[in-house]
Amino acid sequence: MAKYRKKPVVIEAVQLRWDTWDEMCEFAGVGKLSDGKPEGHMDRDKMRVDLDIPTLEGLIHASENDWIIRGVKGEIYPCKPDIFEMTYEEVEENG
Repeated sequence: MAKYRKKPVVIEAVQLRWDTWDEMCEFAGVGKLSDGKPEGHMDRDKMRVDLDIPTLEGLIHASENDWIIRGVKGEIYPCKPDIFEMTYEEVEENG
């Protein structure tokens, strides 16, 4: 059986947290303010935020600390923090 390595691809991503909410909304085009309140969900017992992300496969639920990624074709999707850490590393931009 042949083996394959993922091609190096640079993506953009924002981590879903209350302190990055505005950046994430602008980045992903979701979670806009509705009547002055974010269109997310907050579990008041756990004080956590979550959001349904429209993807090419339909709505996918993203939880606090998930990364919201813009793929190579402009598609948006969530990624769990442990998978993100194993798959991606920050890129220093030149110039």
